[in-house]
Amino acid sequence: MTAELVRGQNHTLPQTRLEIRVSAGTPVVAGATLGDERGTVRGIEWIAHPGSPQLPGLEVSQQAAADHRLAVDLEALPPGAHRVTVLLALPVGVGGPVRFGAVPAPFVAVTGLDGTEIASFTLTDLDAESAVSALELYRRQDVWKVRAVGQGYAGGLAAMLADQGVTEPAALAGTIQEAVPRGLARSVAPPPPRTPEGDRVRHATGSADHRPTAPPPPPAPEPPEPLTDPAATGPAHTAQPHTAPGPAAAGTSAGGPINYAHPRRQHAAPPSPPPTAPPAQPGQPAQPVAGDATGWSMDERLYNQIWGMFEDLARAVAAHRSAVDFAESRMDQELDRALSDPRNRIGGAGDRAREAARAKRDELASRAREALDRDLAQLAAEAAVVEPALPAAYAGWGNPVWHAHRIPMEIPMALRIGDLHLPERTDLRIPLLVRLPLERGMWVDSGRTASEAAVLMDTDRLRRLAMETAVAHAARLLAVYPPGEFAVHVIDPAGSAAGPLAPLVEAGVLAGPPAAGPGGVASVLAHLTRRVDLVQMAVRARAADSLPPDLDTGEQLLVVNDFPHGFDDRAVTQLRYLADEGPAVGVHLLMVADREEASAYGPVLDPLWRSLLRITPVADSHLADPWVGHAWTYEPLTVPPGSRVLEQVLAAVAEARRAAGR
Repeated sequence: MTAELVRGQNHTLPQTRLEIRVSAGTPVVAGATLGDERGTVRGIEWIAHPGSPQLPGLEVSQQAAADHRLAVDLEALPPGAHRVTVLLALPVGVGGPVRFGAVPAPFVAVTGLDGTEIASFTLTDLDAESAVSALELYRRQDVWKVRAVGQGYAGGLAAMLADQGVTEPAALAGTIQEAVPRGLARSVAPPPPRTPEGDRVRHATGSADHRPTAPPPPPAPEPPEPLTDPAATGPAHTAQPHTAPGPAAAGTSAGGPINYAHPRRQHAAPPSPPPTAPPAQPGQPAQPVAGDATGWSMDERLYNQIWGMFEDLARAVAAHRSAVDFAESRMDQELDRALSDPRNRIGGAGDRAREAARAKRDELASRAREALDRDLAQLAAEAAVVEPALPAAYAGWGNPVWHAHRIPMEIPMALRIGDLHLPERTDLRIPLLVRLPLERGMWVDSGRTASEAAVLMDTDRLRRLAMETAVAHAARLLAVYPPGEFAVHVIDPAGSAAGPLAPLVEAGVLAGPPAAGPGGVASVLAHLTRRVDLVQMAVRARAADSLPPDLDTGEQLLVVNDFPHGFDDRAVTQLRYLADEGPAVGVHLLMVADREEASAYGPVLDPLWRSLLRITPVADSHLADPWVGHAWTYEPLTVPPGSRVLEQVLAAVAEARRAAGR
């Protein structure tokens, strides 16, 4: 039975030797890219296009045509290839259409070698786009699946290749378009047969069989680059190399849109086989295993597995919602057709038409719900296995791993700052991880208009919760950094946060007493601004040894309470400077503020708000994913009632500092 997919829906592939058939109604360029487990295209040797149509396990057409057949052998793909993305683009410079909205919706089908259709997808709702990622074949827990993507790009082939992480995408797009013959084919002939060994045989006049040669091996692995976080709607900045803290860890400053793309690497991780799941019973999904993604270490594998769970949940829910919308639309269309016939308005014909349309709607919605429940059950089983296996940096406060936590000697990959969930299953929580060193600051919104839950809360209680949230984040950061490599400064102009700050103050882990009054505010801001200036100059001059001996080159976090109270224009300017320039040289902001109260500053503060990741002290649906724009509910991490875990962790931080002489 053929699976008719909608955007975001996936389907298990029963075999690995396949053909992908494209019917576009107008000549299009067809190609494909290979991606590793993080979706990264490692180089041009992993891209099949008309100018280079063959890769191991993959072959595409050399022409622009209205119909294509792409050959795929998933078992013959290069080592490390976990994803095949099928790309379609309109040819340029041939006088044809320049956008997909002006041509019939392309149809893509995945078939067996005998032509049996396995899954199909019609790429609807395209308009100004001239290139589109049609679908992808991907491996999940040793099972290959097909997913309907339908992601269009108004920027054309170059924009699509750039989104896949390809270097110099514009040049490659030009090469691909130049390789398309001027005489466009209306269709392509059926593909030549495969040999018993699975290789495609190419028949040419007067030539022997030609087998594709393997591309040159990729360069030797280098230290991994950081992953991009699935964060809030709003700006972030470019990811920076995962280096030790200090003046050499310079990179791009904050600003620019968030990159919601799946984590990308330029080089493969060294071989590190993930744990093997117990064999599944026939007809049953594979048993989930913690750390089943590949990576440099177990931390990286768990990080990438959480990314995969986030993506799978987003797409599964998108497929369900799309299917339900389709069922409703189809019912409305059938009712309109039935009732437009005057004969159906007499007697019971109209009632029967309504009942039939509603029954069909209910059947389609029920099938969509069954598919969603199956996907959610699998993800819930995976979450139940993954959560207990998480290291402290990825774990919630209630995880027993925190009670045995020891201050590490190396920085972990990421830090958990909350959980995400969707209304289809609120108990299925996906950890929200941010990369370390921090790539952007955070803003804990203490306003009553920040969320629906906040509206019902007392103002003082909400502000206390916001500051307690900031203190918990600061404590987690201190606990996952090596002793002395992370410092926390606090600005509390009116001294109103003495209660929430007590755990940090009593443990003696702050860089100094919380700064109060205009003088305290000015002193802390001047100290951190000077640090940013000196480190920037040292980095640009490549003279790290010229830094003053009293300068702390470790990561710095500035916690600001009750902003903008106590801040004059100069202080606001300095704060904006720290937000813009600080992350690149290890200075980060954690602000607790009511956006409404600060609105009087207007455009002066807008860049500051946009540069920070907004979180809330209570649950709120303000985060969005990149694929379909779900409104994800963010849940802050909370310390279990009566638990002393926060104090225990801070005591361990203080003891580690004393032992290290810091």
